[in-house]
Amino acid sequence: MKKLFTLFILGLFISSAIVAQDAKPAKESISKVETPAVQPESGAKMTFTETHMDYGKIEKNSDGARVFTYVNDGTEPLIISNAKGSCGCTVPKYDRDIPILPGETKEIKVTYDTKRVGPFRKSVRIWTNVKEDPIVITIGGEVLAEPAGLPEKKEGNVFGN
Repeated sequence: MKKLFTLFILGLFISSAIVAQDAKPAKESISKVETPAVQPESGAKMTFTETHMDYGKIEKNSDGARVFTYVNDGTEPLIISNAKGSCGCTVPKYDRDIPILPGETKEIKVTYDTKRVGPFRKSVRIWTNVKEDPIVITIGGEVLAEPAGLPEKKEGNVFGN
């Protein structure tokens, strides 16, 4: 009988210890304060469909223009104040100082001068009224040399002068 009583007391002690581990202290439930939902930040936000365009392998003097599409995902108008290519061979075309309204989609056209043979990787920095200023988009690829044996194109009139 003593063994049975001892086992009963031991079982009661173990079960109360398990229940005590699952219970939360009363202080936590009293001191816990509900925080309101975080409000989205206000301001303009520029989100691109793509931030890098790979031209792949292209021929010399081919069309070097590519279009980057973006949307103003913010709550205020977006304004592009400036955009510059990393060198003179990369030229961006954009709507300067024209407000892009929230939800509006626009484009930046980037043209690379494909007269230069070889691999390239260039960037365009965009200055706007967003917090992550400047924003950088990139292009890359390789301009192939003209096949041997073909005459080079010359600038000038039809007589070659």
